[in-house]
Amino acid sequence: MKRFLTFLSVIMLFLGLSAADMRYVDALGLTVVNRAQPQDTGFARLGADRYPELPAQVAEYSGHPTGLAVAFRTDSRTVKARWHTATPPGGANRTPISYCGLDMYIMRDSTWVFAGVGQPAFSRSHEATIVAGMDGSMHDCLLYLPLWVALDSLSIGVDDNAVIEPLPDPFGHRVVVMGSSITHGASASRPGLTYTARLQRATGWEMPNLGYSGLCKLEPFYARIIASTEADAFVFDGFSNPSAEQIDSRLKEFVDIIRAAHPDTPLIFLQTEVRESGNFDLKKRAFEQRKREAAARGMQSLFDAGYRDIYFIDPGMPLDPGHDDTVDGVHPTDAGFEKIVDHLLPRLRIILGRYGIK
Repeated sequence: MKRFLTFLSVIMLFLGLSAADMRYVDALGLTVVNRAQPQDTGFARLGADRYPELPAQVAEYSGHPTGLAVAFRTDSRTVKARWHTATPPGGANRTPISYCGLDMYIMRDSTWVFAGVGQPAFSRSHEATIVAGMDGSMHDCLLYLPLWVALDSLSIGVDDNAVIEPLPDPFGHRVVVMGSSITHGASASRPGLTYTARLQRATGWEMPNLGYSGLCKLEPFYARIIASTEADAFVFDGFSNPSAEQIDSRLKEFVDIIRAAHPDTPLIFLQTEVRESGNFDLKKRAFEQRKREAAARGMQSLFDAGYRDIYFIDPGMPLDPGHDDTVDGVHPTDAGFEKIVDHLLPRLRIILGRYGIK
């Protein structure tokens, strides 16, 4: 019997398992960061019930935990998770980890460093080891939540004798980002590799993600969401989804609604990308070119009319001229998002530095 137990212990060590019990805590008892409106609770990134005019799919996307992260401290050698989601959607340009998995970073030498992922099951109930074999010292952890599916519950598991406690919000100024599927996170391979999450870790700003895949077309209800949201600055990927005609007819009203509530808050608009889907499809190329021209024309009209504290970064989302930075001609790969972040980071720091946002 003794020989059998010794053999079993060896097998468990080989498999990276531990005989020690794990205990699980509700993630909502820790620190949830990146809520667009801090009065919200649960795992929805925005309380859609406050906006009855929202179309059904916009309300559904608002209920996703896109961009949210759980911040905590632990000295556990192993971190696990159990979570339950709505039925995950399909998506040719998304990985399972991005749409219903988890993505954890640990602070090391003042930098958030990738630690591991929670790989989802092909069901609504998931359980995974995120990281194991750590040294037992106290670590600050940041766990990004799924991008594309509603999250019903999340528990974080640690060694039974380990400490796990809320981490005081590690982020400072709030910079809320609204936009298209590119902002929403297509086609990042993990939740922490969207451009908003990368910018957050690079700057220390809290960056709620209000990307609405395929749906953000400068409608007034989006402006009303921003008008009722408190932030130090707003960034808009607002020209990716609407047509040129929609940009021409909607941009000024969109800005006016926001300005009535936030007269001095910096509003930063990003020019949309040049889509590789138009390399040979001349109809798509012309459609996208008209959009970019309408965006430039509309922003210039605001400047000419004397609007202040409004900025236009053009290009806003530059990709590799070698044509290898998207999954499908539209949505950036991780390499594409890295190029976008490298381009935006110094420009955002210059603009927001004028407002004391360091």
